[in-house]
Amino acid sequence: MPAKKLTKQEMKEFRKHLEEERDELQRQERELEETSFGTSQSELSGEMAFDEEFADAGTATFEREKDLSISNNIKDLLLKIEHALKRIDEGTYGTCEKCGNPIEKARLRALPYANLCIKDAQAEGRH
Repeated sequence: MPAKKLTKQEMKEFRKHLEEERDELQRQERELEETSFGTSQSELSGEMAFDEEFADAGTATFEREKDLSISNNIKDLLLKIEHALKRIDEGTYGTCEKCGNPIEKARLRALPYANLCIKDAQAEGRH
């Protein structure tokens, strides 16, 4: 049974959910930048002598790289959300960008920024 198109009310609910998720991700991104990237490497390591706490400097570097990875993931999700909001404005949200069929509502509830139906996402190796 093919998926059904979204109603205006459902579209409104998805927009609200996407906007809330975008706002939360932007908050997390600001917080991450303030706590991690607003600190210099010497501040992270406490400007210790190189021989004294080499492991602490490595830990600080690892934490900074982890935060950078999280930041990149947030930016990627924000791009997907912005694309979904643009599709709502254009009237194409909820339609598979590959085959043109409606995207399953359960899929949109799980991934509101999904741009492919399950079949096409699986064919591309994305879920």
